[in-house]
Amino acid sequence: MVAVFNKELLSWYLITLKLKETVDAGIPTSSRSIQSPTQHPSDELHIEINAEPESQKHGPKSPESDWMIAVREKLELAKKDDVAGTWGKLCIYKVPQYLKDGEDKAYIPNIVSLGPYHHGKKRLRNMDRHKWRAFYQILKRCDQGPKLFLDSIREVEERARECYEGQITISSNEFVEMMVLDGCFVLELFRGAAEGFMKLGYSRSDPVFAMRGSMHSIQRDMIMLENQIPLFILDRLLGLQFGQPDQKGLVAKLALQFFDPLMPTDEPLSKSDRNRMESSLGYASPFDPLSDQTYLHCLHVFRQSLLRRGPQMEPRRWIKRWSHSSRVADKRRTQLIHCVTELKEAGIKFKKRKTDRFWDIKFKNGVLKIPRLLIHDGTKSLFLNLIAFEQSHLDCGNEITSYVIFMDNLINSQEDVGYLHYCGIFEHWLGSDADVADLFNRLCQEVVFDINDSYLSELSEKVNRFYNHRWNAWRASLMHNYFSNPWAIISFVAAGILLILTTAQTFYGVYGYYKPPS
Repeated sequence: MVAVFNKELLSWYLITLKLKETVDAGIPTSSRSIQSPTQHPSDELHIEINAEPESQKHGPKSPESDWMIAVREKLELAKKDDVAGTWGKLCIYKVPQYLKDGEDKAYIPNIVSLGPYHHGKKRLRNMDRHKWRAFYQILKRCDQGPKLFLDSIREVEERARECYEGQITISSNEFVEMMVLDGCFVLELFRGAAEGFMKLGYSRSDPVFAMRGSMHSIQRDMIMLENQIPLFILDRLLGLQFGQPDQKGLVAKLALQFFDPLMPTDEPLSKSDRNRMESSLGYASPFDPLSDQTYLHCLHVFRQSLLRRGPQMEPRRWIKRWSHSSRVADKRRTQLIHCVTELKEAGIKFKKRKTDRFWDIKFKNGVLKIPRLLIHDGTKSLFLNLIAFEQSHLDCGNEITSYVIFMDNLINSQEDVGYLHYCGIFEHWLGSDADVADLFNRLCQEVVFDINDSYLSELSEKVNRFYNHRWNAWRASLMHNYFSNPWAIISFVAAGILLILTTAQTFYGVYGYYKPPS
């Protein structure tokens, strides 16, 4: 800096100032260079004040020091992630990138976001005002203020955060508000589907809270793995409405009723058939969502209802004999069974099995019985999210994955789909049989699966043994070529009779020659 002042006046001022600083501080100051009044003959004095930056006094910082600070910060973050018990509470996962493989639409919500993973995305913000409407209707019916709900969820905020993967960066207030709004929105849909939306105070022409065409798309969004709310949050919010904050189980029951249209089967069973099947599976009572209090979220509830506590009817002795828990699954060994066309040629027949458990496949005496499966535009997203949950959650079996891979092996072409449709096993609303074949062939492209760790492994082994028996193939070829229609059967019988008569005539001719009548 350069300043120009009157020479005589400024000289006395600077001398006085420096003397005062020396007396007060007790140390000389050399950070400024002062030119004496006698150094220049001119009437003006030029003073240059050079203040060096603090960083230059201590010298330039070493780049390595910044790098080491960053390393230590990352290690501290890793230490927090490695705390015992943190991973065990995780239950709402981000779908691994290797599973997506161009199928992002099946995992990313299209209308409504629930939870932090897709919170605040611009294209999903239109539903936010309807979430506030749901919260308002609940407060109006309960005659309560918002503080009751917000304070109650704040008590379990940390537990809710631990359910999600990675660090949730949104603030405490925003996280609690999100849990309350999203949870109340879900509960209003559940109760509206069960009790009727008009009974809850919504208009018959409501754009969201009514059984309209958009409800199917909302249901598909709400069943996605990345779009889940912890079930204990929903239980608590519903309990606050009824004055029972500790109630559990009712939300699971409402969820099953709401997601019923997504069920991949609609096979009706009589009460006697259901009781007989339950007893054959060793269940004392039918599936009851209120009996289990360990559900994690709505997708988990839906999966358990599909499995009816899991397909563990057959003992897994074969699996235990051949599998090793320490062995890594080999992606090259995912072939369980041959396709429909090849099995038909080996003499295996296909029949529809009467049960509402689509996974409960049976094989006996050369007949493969497969339950009926409904395939619609939401089937792909449903199966992909169920598979992603099974691939991510440690305490989850692989029953859905096993079923899908088994069906993928059965279906190699549209002809295979057509034959299963002819047998009543498939019912679909897609464009063509080729679309169904493509759907199953793409569902498990990137899934790493151990064929020995499948509830269908023993059944597949029985089918393959039947397939490899040559006599079965010959018999099937005979039936196909000579007994496939009535005219072929008549021709075969006529040829047989003709062959018998010709043989008899030849015999009697030779016999008469050697032993003529006397």
